[in-house]
Amino acid sequence: MKSQITNAISDFFFEYETPRQVLVRNRRVGVVCRLIQLGVLAYIIGWVFIYEKGYQSTDTAVSSIFSKMKGVGYTNVNGSERVWDVADYVFPSQGDSSFVVMTNYIITESQKMGKCPELPGKHSCISNGDCEGGDYRRTGHGELTGFCVNTTQTCEVFAWCPVENDLQIPDPPMLMSAENFTLFIKNSITFPLFGVTRSNLVEGVDMSYISKCLYEPDAAPLCPIFKLGDIIKRSGFNFETIATVGGAIGIVIDWTCNLDVDVKHCKPQYHFHGLYGNPDETDKARASVGYNFRYAKYYTEDKIQKRTLLKVFGIRIDIIVHSVARKFDIIPTLMAIGSGVGIFGVATVVCDLVLLYLLPKRDFYKSMKFKSTGTHAQDQMSEAGSIETNTCKE
Repeated sequence: MKSQITNAISDFFFEYETPRQVLVRNRRVGVVCRLIQLGVLAYIIGWVFIYEKGYQSTDTAVSSIFSKMKGVGYTNVNGSERVWDVADYVFPSQGDSSFVVMTNYIITESQKMGKCPELPGKHSCISNGDCEGGDYRRTGHGELTGFCVNTTQTCEVFAWCPVENDLQIPDPPMLMSAENFTLFIKNSITFPLFGVTRSNLVEGVDMSYISKCLYEPDAAPLCPIFKLGDIIKRSGFNFETIATVGGAIGIVIDWTCNLDVDVKHCKPQYHFHGLYGNPDETDKARASVGYNFRYAKYYTEDKIQKRTLLKVFGIRIDIIVHSVARKFDIIPTLMAIGSGVGIFGVATVVCDLVLLYLLPKRDFYKSMKFKSTGTHAQDQMSEAGSIETNTCKE
């Protein structure tokens, strides 16, 4: 018993088992095998290593954005001249990554709290019975007082009077000069995994360059100053159309960096996308075309609180940072190689299926590939044992 245990341990530690292999000389199976292996090799080299950069680890950036608009607009409405600067047409004013540039507006001046008729065509009435006191209408401007104003044939409301008349949008837009406004973008990113920090003010972009440059995809692709009209055009919109009713533009700053080369090659690329607000013939039937909001400036006159109400139509700009950095790493490299070697086994599986189940000589190939331990083999072993026994007896 002790000897058997010792032999078992010896067999376990000092013997090596390897699969049995059969060399099959068959052209069809050989061609299938090589084609599959070639396809797997092309996938590993072309897709995994070259396209997907499987030998590199990746990281996304922590980003910060600062923006600043510049430009002055001029309007002359019914002889009332006005100059609009950045403090007037940018909302909000703190230079965030998302803001609105006003391009058109409807202004209602000297509003004060009181009673006045609704707009003609809204909440029409014939008698006081059509205006229920204390009621609110979803599209109204205030609380119904219960009276019908005969001159306008609309209900009287308690609201900021006179009520805003926004039924007609100014066309062409009031601030067509906004086309020449400029936008300055300062973007800083950090890739924490690799300890790399970059800014869109890269090497060569200094004060003298910024003072005279204007972004052009070919001539000045690194200039961080953009003309608003060019942004709209590159987004696929018409400036006058979108300036009339408003819309939204996405500016994507793309940082795709290969840190296996010098970090100075890590530079941003700018892309422009129209998000919504293209009121062409197909969009005119949609609800809520464009982009607008209301903004009020309050003041006191003769001890009465008043306000100037503006319905602002503008271009909403969203600055979006897309970043990915890659650098060589031995761990993903080994994982990619290991998975590729494993995929090579597909060729063996497919060829075995063809060899053992589809070819005319499949029974012969099965007998060569597999060693049977069934009844016939046991009979042969028994016969061999009997011969040995007889020999011993003799």
